[in-house]
Amino acid sequence: MIEVHNFLLPAVLSLLGTLWIHPKILKIAILKNLVDNPDARKLQRNPVPVMGGMAVFFGIVIGICSSQAIFNCPNAFMLTTAMLIMLYIGTMDDVIDLSPKMRFIIEILVVAWLMYVNDASINNFWGLWGVHAIPEWISWPLTIFAAVGIINAINLIDGVNGLSSGFCFMASVLFAIIFYNSGNIVMTTLAVSAAGAIVPFFLHNVFGYKTKMFIGDGGTLVIGTMMSMFVINILKDDTECAIFAAKGMGLIPMTLAFLAIPIFDTLRVMTSRIIRGTSPFYPDKTHLHHMFIDLGFSHLGTTVSILSMNFLVVIAWFVTYKLGASIDIQLYVVLAISITATFLFYGYANKKLQKNGKTLKCLQRIAKAMHFEKKGIWIKVQNLIDKL
Repeated sequence: MIEVHNFLLPAVLSLLGTLWIHPKILKIAILKNLVDNPDARKLQRNPVPVMGGMAVFFGIVIGICSSQAIFNCPNAFMLTTAMLIMLYIGTMDDVIDLSPKMRFIIEILVVAWLMYVNDASINNFWGLWGVHAIPEWISWPLTIFAAVGIINAINLIDGVNGLSSGFCFMASVLFAIIFYNSGNIVMTTLAVSAAGAIVPFFLHNVFGYKTKMFIGDGGTLVIGTMMSMFVINILKDDTECAIFAAKGMGLIPMTLAFLAIPIFDTLRVMTSRIIRGTSPFYPDKTHLHHMFIDLGFSHLGTTVSILSMNFLVVIAWFVTYKLGASIDIQLYVVLAISITATFLFYGYANKKLQKNGKTLKCLQRIAKAMHFEKKGIWIKVQNLIDKL
């Protein structure tokens, strides 16, 4: 196994790359008025530059290129090309509003192309329900459905400061740990590059005042594409992660736990829209982060709460695995907690919002306690970040 310090170079250079390019892209976005304007559905009060995805992409590419000096990563070029296409499409959507149907078709084509050139798909259930290898006619549509679903789930949680970037940082670190311990050098490099590139953007997005940017659709599509490729590389039949499956670890429950809240919140929202007779892609304010804001949580409080919920799912899965539970039981635990945290909690809290009862007041007290912004240390950090 390669020493962990060999992965510090791509991680650090990704971080420095994003840190260096961020103010330059911010200046361009302001000069060209490439901003996200507030409206009835959005939560910001002022126009905010929306080109943060370019900074993150630049950092990721720097990390991937630097890794070539240490490792041979032949598949990295293909993934970088796919991310560039997604960045281009997402940025066009940020600027001129592409139709959801057009963007959806392009996402399918990009995922299918990646599957073809890498000869990789979700073609093994690794013992879940007693199923192992699955035929190509099932694996291809299943992979496209899962990958496009993950990409859009990441895109749809981008509603409050730090949420999508904070979540993807956490997921990238978790995937990096798994890939490193399985000996998958290429995916470890990609995961640490993503984690490193996200850090400066996250700090500017959460703490910055003059330097705040949104990651935009370009950024969420780029990172969502990486997340989907991580999942495919874990669930393909020749995955290095087979060593974990041999020890009773459920690979499907694991990947589902890592991405639990975005996936299940997206399923809940789209199901609700279909039931109401509207398009599943029609924007509204029924996401989990909207509910937290309605309860009185700040942006950072909302981000911390949702990330904590997802980490709870990961911990529950890991404890279940360590206790020796079967792969099926691991999946059911992940499903139970994820559904409770999204479908049931949203329904319960939203119902309480309609009534001025004790439960609502309790939730509002918790929300008030999580207002970290505008306090002494916050202002100091904000001033520091704005100088970077």
